[in-house]
Amino acid sequence: MTSNITSLKNKQSTQSGVVFLVGAGPGDPDLLTVKALRLLQSSDVIVFDNLVSEQIRALFPPQAETVYVGKAKGAHSASQSEINQLLINKAKQGLTVCRLKGGDAFVFGRGGEEILALKEQDIKVEIVPGITAAAGCGSYAGIPLTHRGLAQGCTFVTAHAEKTLDIKWQALAKLDHTLVFYMGLSKATLIETQLINAGLDENTPVALIENGCCPEQRVITGSLKQLSALVDEQQVQSPALIMIGKVISLAEQLQWFNQQQSIASAVNELTQLSA
Repeated sequence: MTSNITSLKNKQSTQSGVVFLVGAGPGDPDLLTVKALRLLQSSDVIVFDNLVSEQIRALFPPQAETVYVGKAKGAHSASQSEINQLLINKAKQGLTVCRLKGGDAFVFGRGGEEILALKEQDIKVEIVPGITAAAGCGSYAGIPLTHRGLAQGCTFVTAHAEKTLDIKWQALAKLDHTLVFYMGLSKATLIETQLINAGLDENTPVALIENGCCPEQRVITGSLKQLSALVDEQQVQSPALIMIGKVISLAEQLQWFNQQQSIASAVNELTQLSA
């Protein structure tokens, strides 16, 4: 009997766990998928990035080991190779790992790199998609990605590159799409200059969405020729998304999130007065 128990324990200790690559969405915990929330609350280890909001971090179960790996611009807490190895090590301990990323792991989230590293070690991986920032923040800002007569398509662009930023500016300027730049704050001057030089009208509407889908969300609008000035004058901070295109002209008409916040505040004030 004793030898059988020992054999079972040895088998369990050598059995690899599983890594769930989970998209946390753009910040509002109500935008987590049902599957994402279930895995978040049942995992042994949660490895999370800087873009996972405080509201979502509040949902982490107390019994889970939590590992912050940063990935904030200019202040990376861990390199990508270190994160890959961390996931491998935890899975090889037989643990269930929730690798939690802001937005969607397959949209500028380097999720593919992590999966390749895990599969090289024969570790089981599952993907849980999340709402990407362009869709979530655009919706909460009242800016549709497409709209009949204004934009028949949208294009997502990262303004961050590991080595050289290689963007086909003339192609972007001719698309007549809604352009959404991720990680673009520090490149606002470059984006403004290159798009205008490539032929995009300098009066094309732009929007800066700071802390999208969170209570402190800020939406700043203007024109392409004002983009870099808006970033500086309004002291826009990361996380922030840059949207460029005709659809931004609808933002004021379609606004709902800030109104919802105002209504909620008014109701709370009335409740307190009547108490």
